[in-house]
Amino acid sequence: MKRRGATGVAGIMSAPMRVAFVSANRETMPDAVIPIGLLYVMAACPERHETVLWDLCFEEDPLGALGRQLDAFRPDLIAIGLRNIQNMDYTGIDANMAFYREMMQVVRRHSDRPVLLGGGGFSVMPVEIMKDLGADYGISGEAERAFPQLLDQLESAAPELTQVESLHWREGDRIRLNGRMGDFLVMDDIASPDRSLLDDRYYTEYGIESLQTKRGCPLKCDYCTYPKIEGARGRVREPGRVADEFMEVAGRRPDVNHIFIVDSVFNLPIRHAKEVCRQLIARGNTTPWTCYINPVAFDEELAGLMAEAGAAGSELGSDSGCDEVLKTLRKGFTVEKIRNAARLHKQFDLKDCHSFILGTTGETMDHVERTLDFVEELDPFAAILLVWVDDIEALDAGIAAERFQLKQDIYERIAERAKRHSRWVVPTLGIQFSEKQFRMLRHAGLRGPLWQYLDMAPAI
Repeated sequence: MKRRGATGVAGIMSAPMRVAFVSANRETMPDAVIPIGLLYVMAACPERHETVLWDLCFEEDPLGALGRQLDAFRPDLIAIGLRNIQNMDYTGIDANMAFYREMMQVVRRHSDRPVLLGGGGFSVMPVEIMKDLGADYGISGEAERAFPQLLDQLESAAPELTQVESLHWREGDRIRLNGRMGDFLVMDDIASPDRSLLDDRYYTEYGIESLQTKRGCPLKCDYCTYPKIEGARGRVREPGRVADEFMEVAGRRPDVNHIFIVDSVFNLPIRHAKEVCRQLIARGNTTPWTCYINPVAFDEELAGLMAEAGAAGSELGSDSGCDEVLKTLRKGFTVEKIRNAARLHKQFDLKDCHSFILGTTGETMDHVERTLDFVEELDPFAAILLVWVDDIEALDAGIAAERFQLKQDIYERIAERAKRHSRWVVPTLGIQFSEKQFRMLRHAGLRGPLWQYLDMAPAI
């Protein structure tokens, strides 16, 4: 438990609050992910309030620990960050929601204070999740401005919840949403996250630091929720400030071995990505890093700059090997763009990990076979193969059951092909994706995204 002290400010606010921030994410495969979004919101919380971070990621008994912390701290507000609705490997689409329900039961047994939900997972289906979990409030999308607004209203003798942007709140059995949706934030105006609050195990066991260079995505991919969460317009940070933070967090402690840039797409706009690379080059960066790349805007200059700036590789959301499926998904690029990105990665010795999602709406088994053919032809350093699961399946067992047989058929095809490829990753089937394998790689001293070391796994 990490805490920041409160300092009452006379004449401004007479009732500082005790606020517990709870990071509910428990996933550690393949890596434990720093709750950087929650840290940003904590940094935006006015200093007069006393705040504490409870991270459940590494707790052996997370629900017991949460109950004890609630009893000891007695918060006035419990703010819970929900990172995901589904499991990241799609092995259990309802496991996260089941845990969230248990967590809410513990909160209600140990506290009568209001509960606020937020985070990327919550923002996908805020009304449905508030109803399911029985929360009092929810903030969808960015919360750095809305959260202080909510605290101000909760301190008021006559709260006006309609003054809090992006707020959902409960009135009996009804969930209300105000009509006040503020502009998206200017990135360079946001307070920096306090990484000293984090559990040391993010570094000692995984060695990965997280960094954000922008928010928002102008693409219109059919299934993607990023525009809903962060907006459809890219809002960038000043590249020099990005590079300064990169160098600071890379050198802050010796067990930071890798930086992951968490932008939804690092290379949009491409001129910003190039300038960030130039700034890292100017500072002599030697810490490896990776990012998400979209094939729509990836050229030789960017590939060269990334390599010179210390990039180890990138993860690409290629999704399909069929142009007609890419068009249906509104990806904005063709298979030729994917080929070009893969070629440039090889040319500059950057490792490329392409994700393909099979079984999306309208796909046939012929599309599946053609995509698998394409992955074989592409021969990337690594390929992650998943079968499409809609977030609503985590809340609707009927929809999940309807798609069950189709998913089984697709996985049967994938499994047969994967036998011939040592760097095909099929998380749901445990192919090149197991706790034992990851433990062996980390025991060998390897850090950073583990797909980069798939060629080393058989020798360990």
